[in-house]
Amino acid sequence: MRVPLSWLREYVDLPATETGRDVQAKLISVGLEVETVEQLGDGLKGPLVVGKVLTIEELEGFKKPIRFCTVDVGQANGTGEPQEIVCGARNFAVGDKVVVVLPGAVLPGDFAIAARKTYGKTSHGMICSGDELGMGDDGSHGIIVLPPEHEVGTDAIELLQLVDEVLDIAVTPDRGYALSIRGVARETAIAYGLPLRDPALLDVPQPNAFGYPVHVSDPMGCDRFTARTVTGLDPDARSPLWLTRRLQKAGMRPISLAVDITNYVMLELGQPLHAYDRSRVQGPIGVRRAEQGEKLTTLDGAKRTLDAEDLVITDDRGPIGLAGVMGGANTEIDDTEGTTTEVVVEAAHFDALSISRTARRHKLASEASKRFERGVDPQAASAAAQRTVDLLVLLAGGTADAGVTEVIAPSAPHTITIPADHPDKVAGVAYGRETVVRRLQEVGCDVYGQDELIVTVPSWRPDLTDPNDLAEEVIRLEGYENLPSTLPKPPAGRGLTDRQRLHRRVGRALAGAGYVEAPNYPFVGEHVFDQFGLTADDPNRKVVKLVNPLSDEEPALRTTLLPGLLGALRRNDGRGSHDLALFETGLVFHPREELKIAVRLPVDRRPTDEEIASLTEALPVQPRHAAVVLAGAREQAGWWGKGRPSDWADAVEAARVLAREAGTELVVRGGQYGPWHPGRCAELAVVVEGVEQVIGYAGELHPGVLKTLGLPARTSAMELDLDVLELASSGVPKGPKISTFPVATQDVALVVDVAVPHAGVEAALREGAGELLESIRLFDVYENAAQLGEGKKSLAYALRFRAADRTLTVDEASAARDAAVSLAGERVGAVLRG
Repeated sequence: MRVPLSWLREYVDLPATETGRDVQAKLISVGLEVETVEQLGDGLKGPLVVGKVLTIEELEGFKKPIRFCTVDVGQANGTGEPQEIVCGARNFAVGDKVVVVLPGAVLPGDFAIAARKTYGKTSHGMICSGDELGMGDDGSHGIIVLPPEHEVGTDAIELLQLVDEVLDIAVTPDRGYALSIRGVARETAIAYGLPLRDPALLDVPQPNAFGYPVHVSDPMGCDRFTARTVTGLDPDARSPLWLTRRLQKAGMRPISLAVDITNYVMLELGQPLHAYDRSRVQGPIGVRRAEQGEKLTTLDGAKRTLDAEDLVITDDRGPIGLAGVMGGANTEIDDTEGTTTEVVVEAAHFDALSISRTARRHKLASEASKRFERGVDPQAASAAAQRTVDLLVLLAGGTADAGVTEVIAPSAPHTITIPADHPDKVAGVAYGRETVVRRLQEVGCDVYGQDELIVTVPSWRPDLTDPNDLAEEVIRLEGYENLPSTLPKPPAGRGLTDRQRLHRRVGRALAGAGYVEAPNYPFVGEHVFDQFGLTADDPNRKVVKLVNPLSDEEPALRTTLLPGLLGALRRNDGRGSHDLALFETGLVFHPREELKIAVRLPVDRRPTDEEIASLTEALPVQPRHAAVVLAGAREQAGWWGKGRPSDWADAVEAARVLAREAGTELVVRGGQYGPWHPGRCAELAVVVEGVEQVIGYAGELHPGVLKTLGLPARTSAMELDLDVLELASSGVPKGPKISTFPVATQDVALVVDVAVPHAGVEAALREGAGELLESIRLFDVYENAAQLGEGKKSLAYALRFRAADRTLTVDEASAARDAAVSLAGERVGAVLRG
């Protein structure tokens, strides 16, 4: 909403020293979003006067038509002699009154005017167009031709109101009243503590039986319809300068007198109006819902097919307008023909929701619909109609018909009961009853009561519906900037949960191990499960589908992190980054066995534990997973030696890193699942309350999967369930105790069958060595049929023994080693090599 400051001053006696910037600051303090203050005529300097064209000489021999004119500017040039001016415009003639800028003047944009020779003549000034003066679009796109009554030599700066300030206000949907000068003036008066001259306070005649006939068939869609008639209009009457300039400053283009007046009143009072050419309306005016498929050609020339929910204005022929949106072309006031002498003025109030849906359905946003869908004052309809009639009589020489039509659906004013201290509780500030009552009365409310206030909401504030709305009015008028700034004080002892701590430690550990975090969208397409080779009954195939997915190709929530991670790896590899190690931690989603409808939680109190539990039961199961993917080199080659490609062991080691962060033992054994290579896949498990649970898999991906997904050869991956890993953990890992006694190292090489996994051998050695064993490390794997035998392999381990209270003897360390080897022999058939 563009609000000229000069127009605003008509309704509020602002101090003469107040600038647009001052008013902007005041309006912002009461909650209006004033985005800019435009300085019209900034830098404009006269002389700029009214001139009369005396002669026009057509200059020949140039590429475009050029005219050499003499213009009477009175005594403005200091001599009284005609001013010689060269001009290329064609839309004026001898005898016309025009706007002339003389040498020495400066136009907007720092455009200085001086006498100069052009086209073989000397031009002493310029005949001005609206664009050159910064007047905006007047529809003529040419020289300004003034009405003949203006005197030659009159100051055109004042005549055309070229110097002004315009406030550009971004009106939020709940403040439709601010889409009018009346509404902004009310806020300005409140901000300055000044009285308001309400332009809607007019003497309006009572409705009678002589008005234009109107039938409202849908009182829910139209609860008020006022019709007035003006006859004897001068078809040649044009909008005066003050009217066109106010429309231009407000951002509207002048069209014709009748239309300009309705637009002017709409801007002034906020009530959209429509003027019909009475001679083109056939029969009574009606308001009803459209019949499905009815046709209407609107004022923009578009032929529209109507919907059964559209509210339309009709006559005996059918629809003549989309109610509250745009009129029809068949009753348009045609200014080009100049035949309209009788006008029917419509001022109605329509249902906001109906108008909003119609405007969106037809993609037809108009100044009227913008106001109706935000809420228009129904009580202003009769005053707006009267104001329109008065202006038509004044400016077009018409006669107001004695008939007044008003169709009104019965309604009662909206009242709200609110405790007097409710704004105090909302804001945390002690305003007191007197302040609350005063502020509510300032916005137009009637207030009764003491401790419990009964508030009658004004008709122009349909957004005030409950006590919190009234509290907001008090708070904003008292000043948001006056609210105390306080920080919440959380109770002691509420830090991160164990789950959050583990999540953070896992992220830091993987980043420290050389992985880069790559978060992905949690959406998948079900075709990815076929690409992964999952069986038909695999639990990961059961997905939660979205009603409104971002992409039709990915309509489901993920049950595994790998699709997103592998997609990120493929993109990066395709862009030249071939050595990759990516990780992600995030939620996966599994549907519950029994679907439940989520309850709507209250907003006026804290939900109960039962309500929160009920909501949780309606949500999918959402465990947190961690996953890594690797491709290319794990260790780079250089002068220090050969590099090493990433392989399945790196994926398994990533799982061990997570287990160490959780402070738990990870069981690693051979496995087979989905996208992993059947011979290079490790099954990951932990013990939770004495029961072993599989939490994930790690290893090299199947070559068929790599080919299907377009991934690099030998790509490896790992994924496990962090929540189950947390259940198996012993809490926050504790730092090791550093012993002051030396360590005793014993190496053993055990020959076992090729099919025996390292994890089984290590477990047997660890158990057999007992409490003296500090650590065990596999440092060599050797296979040679000639030396070891067919189907055999050698596993070499470094065993570190240490006692907490003494230095171990060689015999003690050897005994512990022998016990470990003995148990390995019993468990897995291991034989000491050599």
